Amino acid sequence: MEWDIVIGIETHVQLRTHSKQFSGASVAYGSEPNSQACLVSLAYPGVLPVLNKAAVDCAIRFGLATDASIARRSIFARKNYFYPDLPKGYQISQFELPIVNHGKLTIITKDQEKEVRILRAHLEEDAGKSLHGIVQGKTGIDLNRAGTPLLEIVTEPDMSSAEEAVVYAKKLHELVQWIGICDGNMQEGSFRCDVNVSVKKKGETKLGTRREIKNLNSFRFIKQAIDYEVNWQIETLEDGGKIDQATILFNPETGETRAMRSKEEANDYRYFPDPDLLPLEVTDAMIDKIKSTMPELPATIAERFEKELGLSSYDALELTSSREVTNFFTDTIKFGSSAKLSANWILGSLFSQLKENDLSISSCPILPTKLAALIKRIEDQTISNNAAKKVFDALWQKPASEIDGLIDELGLKQISDSGAIDQLVDEVMQANISMVDEFKSGKDKAFNALVGQVMKASKGKANPTQVSEILKKKLIN
Repeated sequence: MEWDIVIGIETHVQLRTHSKQFSGASVAYGSEPNSQACLVSLAYPGVLPVLNKAAVDCAIRFGLATDASIARRSIFARKNYFYPDLPKGYQISQFELPIVNHGKLTIITKDQEKEVRILRAHLEEDAGKSLHGIVQGKTGIDLNRAGTPLLEIVTEPDMSSAEEAVVYAKKLHELVQWIGICDGNMQEGSFRCDVNVSVKKKGETKLGTRREIKNLNSFRFIKQAIDYEVNWQIETLEDGGKIDQATILFNPETGETRAMRSKEEANDYRYFPDPDLLPLEVTDAMIDKIKSTMPELPATIAERFEKELGLSSYDALELTSSREVTNFFTDTIKFGSSAKLSANWILGSLFSQLKENDLSISSCPILPTKLAALIKRIEDQTISNNAAKKVFDALWQKPASEIDGLIDELGLKQISDSGAIDQLVDEVMQANISMVDEFKSGKDKAFNALVGQVMKASKGKANPTQVSEILKKKLIN
């Protein structure tokens, strides 16, 4: 039996603010447990919440970046539930009237473009955190995160594979960092995904029963969790079983999902408007002001790279994967190196070294000026592309070195003197009469073999274009 997979994602994005959603308490990471728990976040009698304007600005920036509609009037509600890390018994969120509605994010998978619809994005506060096992047999509660500003971004069920879900999550992760609303640190909990998964028989219109995988904080875990859950649901249904709606957890150690509790519906939370917060009014002037500070978006830059610089769509997308990568590329070509060659070197040798050394591009020891200088020596035929790789490796070890100095030090300067190359070609032809005869009898492969012999004789220093031209002329004549 064939099955369709249906996936929607709810992402909790911690907003880049200095203080909490409804108070002035700090949101700095790594403080002593409960040192940043404040009276407002704990709803002590007599205290009142005050909305963080910076968080509102972040939400508007996201709405603009995803071509969404921004509500001129939105409402905060109390989401009621009882859990140890939420001692006040409710979370302030938005329900019926969120601040952002009906946006979209375009993803590319297997060279196919797909639009993922964003149903809504709403502001809310985070809960605290339960800490298990610090004291044997007991659970501790750290309320530092309570009240931290979040933007919950909810998609329509538009994804149909774990691969698509990961591409979407990565794209969203890149975007919220690009527009400056989130630091993107998944290990610290700044970007967490809840993934809704269901399956249905191929071609059926009615959706299957969904199960929600909570708190996935790595792209690898997202894929593993979805793959396991999809297989489990299909096997259960094919064995005659029934899928119950539930909230589930993923165990990275076993690679399995397990039910945590039955899935709540909206009415289980008894939403009602928060009586202590006025409706949020967003004016056109507020939107225009934020719009004027928005950076050029990755999709726009990628399109410009294709049209103006002649890059492939793949290269353009890779070079706009983060602001740091884009800045490194644009800084490199500012110093006069070819856009195409610069793209090749950044996406090839540079990325390879960064990955091998577990470094981000912001920590790259090689500056754009140095990479540009290296590329220009390839372009002016001072060195060959193969020799440039040796210079690059030496530069990685000694990033303060001058490119010309390294070329001289390594003895890699390319031979471009036609007289010297002419002599080398004559010597190789005399030493390889059989290859010459093979070429003249119609065996074209012999030509490449002769070129290789000339390059070997020159220790790789001869200009390969000149070698080919001179050799071809001598063989034909």
